[in-house]
Amino acid sequence: MLSPKEVQKLIEDHVPDAEVQVSDMTGTSDHFDVRVCSPVFAGMSLMDQHKMIHTALGEHLTTSIHAVNIKTMAPEGS
Repeated sequence: MLSPKEVQKLIEDHVPDAEVQVSDMTGTSDHFDVRVCSPVFAGMSLMDQHKMIHTALGEHLTTSIHAVNIKTMAPEGS
């Protein structure tokens, strides 16, 4: 199982200049709510933004993470 801090680190390591917030939705360390704001998302489709997060989480999505609720955005003015 991963902690929210570990999930946050995985995303921060993969998404440039990201502000990341992760919470454990159920207390079981396998359902996470993820909020990511990064200038790299400017001009990207929502699907591509979410693919970046999925890539960052990698094999954990098939082993230790059962569900992830993702919200991504670029900062205002990006």
